[in-house]
Amino acid sequence: MYDSIISVSGLTVELGGNPVLRDMSLTVAAGEIVAVVGPNGSGKSTLLRCLAGLQPAASGEVRMFGKPPVDDGPFWRRVALLGDEPAWYPGLTAREHLELMAAVHPTARMTVEAALEVFSLVERADAVPLNLSTGQRQRLSLAATLLRPSTLLLLDEPERGLDADFRGRLAGLLAAYTDEGGTVVMATHDPGLAACARQVSPSGVTA
Repeated sequence: MYDSIISVSGLTVELGGNPVLRDMSLTVAAGEIVAVVGPNGSGKSTLLRCLAGLQPAASGEVRMFGKPPVDDGPFWRRVALLGDEPAWYPGLTAREHLELMAAVHPTARMTVEAALEVFSLVERADAVPLNLSTGQRQRLSLAATLLRPSTLLLLDEPERGLDADFRGRLAGLLAAYTDEGGTVVMATHDPGLAACARQVSPSGVTA
C-alpha cells in the first residue's frame, strides 16, 4: 500500500549539465489539486515529465501509486498527461479525434457529444484541428484528456490559449474530477487556477 498518490524525495534533474530541479520533495494525496507555480525556466514542466516517467533524474526518487513511474500501458491507464499540443491526425475532424479516443477507452468519462458541449466545440466539431483557433485546439486537447478514464491528471499549462471565461470553467471541471476521486497536478501561470489548488514551487516544494 502507498500513503500518497505521489511521493518525491531528493529529486535533482540536470539538463545540459545545468541543474533544473535540486533536492525537491513533494507528496500529493488522493483527491488533491496541486498547482506548480513559478517563472518560466523554474522546472515546472520538468517536474511533470519526471512524474510521468519521461524525464530521468540525476538523483532522488519519484514514486507514483507506490512505485517508480514506468512508460507502459498499466501506468497510462491511470494517468492522463496534457503537455505540448499533440500531433493531430491529418484529415480527422475534432469530433473524429474524440470518437477515436472513446473507441480506445470504452469506459470513457463522458460521451463524445457531451465533451463537445462541455468544451464549447459543438459548432466546430466537423473542422479539422489545423482549421481551429489556438484556444479551440487547446479545448480539444483538454476534451480528449478528460474524456478518457484516469485517476491522475498531469497538466502542463492547461490554460494555454484559453479565454478568461473558459479558464474559470476549467477550474470547475478540475474540481468535479477530484470530486469523482481523481487527483490533479498542474503547472500553471494562471492565478485563478492556482487559487483553486494547493500551490507549490519547484524551488521549494514542500509536502
